[in-house]
Amino acid sequence: MKKVLFIIHDLSVGGAEKVLVNLVNNMDKTKFEITVMSLFDVGVNKQFLNDDVKYISCFKYPIPGNSHYLKLLSPKQLYKWLIKDDYDIVVSYLEGPTARIVGGAPDGIKVVSWVHCTMHNKHELAMSFRNFAECTKCYQRANVMVFVSEGVRDAFQKWCKTENNIILYNTNESASMIEKSFESIDGNFPTTSFNWCSVGKLAQVKGFDRMLNIQKRLIEDGKNVHFHILGDGDEFAKLKKQCENNNITAHVTFWGYQTNPYKYVSKCDLYVCASHAEGFSTAATEALIVGTPVCTVDVSGMKEMLGYNNEYGIITENDDEKLYQAIKRLIEQPDLLEHYKKMANERGGFFSTERTVKAVEDMLILTS
Repeated sequence: MKKVLFIIHDLSVGGAEKVLVNLVNNMDKTKFEITVMSLFDVGVNKQFLNDDVKYISCFKYPIPGNSHYLKLLSPKQLYKWLIKDDYDIVVSYLEGPTARIVGGAPDGIKVVSWVHCTMHNKHELAMSFRNFAECTKCYQRANVMVFVSEGVRDAFQKWCKTENNIILYNTNESASMIEKSFESIDGNFPTTSFNWCSVGKLAQVKGFDRMLNIQKRLIEDGKNVHFHILGDGDEFAKLKKQCENNNITAHVTFWGYQTNPYKYVSKCDLYVCASHAEGFSTAATEALIVGTPVCTVDVSGMKEMLGYNNEYGIITENDDEKLYQAIKRLIEQPDLLEHYKKMANERGGFFSTERTVKAVEDMLILTS
């Protein structure tokens, strides 16, 4: 049995945190003894870890400016200080501070470094390191580099060349999600309008403000549409104010963070991603799994998910006007929307729990 340690910053509301929990919960415990270690003992996803996954943390609460304090120690010093047990494989499940920690692993310990975000320049890549040279050294220490999409890999390799690069798609608990998608909704969910939605942290990068602008235009065009937002974050007050200023409050519902977003997404006619950047959108994958058509701007991972010729969903240029026109077209063409609903159901099966977990298990076995 292989002892594997997964390290992550925390287990908050982000997509990477959620899919890590999905992954470790579903791995074969006869082959792997799994520990999840968070730097900070916070996050709503911690409660979803199964009992057969050991959980530990380094610090009780987040420390402001923590990445700067961690730079006071070298990667080797950090590893020796924070990693108290012996493991066959240590996995940094996010870029940043945890990649720096595993970069200090002693010889003989296998290292896997996972990258979820698209890196646009050297500064983004090296933010959690003392300098770019240290960043490169830590990532090149990894025996395997895992990327969540081709776009994330290609952007990373532009700045930092590594070997043994593979792509592994995020793990979703597909059977459980489908079951939960049939649950009823407590609250006023409109039944006579075209319902579209988006799920994610209410942060600027996710483009919720763009979608609210599109909702305003659709209403001005005479469309009977309702927009559903599932998530919480720093942009909440700003987005609510935007609704008020544009007189669309009655046509937008903020559902907040939901432990079961699938029952909302499955009852919507369309899922939309308007992000300025993504690694590989967990929420869009979940929409496919529960059979909701996806319309998205072109960010990393979407062509792998939906096809390079829009086989499984609609991909537009990352442009507000193009996205608006694509959504409007799907509203006006029910046959096209129905086609993509069928294709969503077909494509969702590709991201089954069994398939994605096995790919990770195979990687870990080969690594060891």
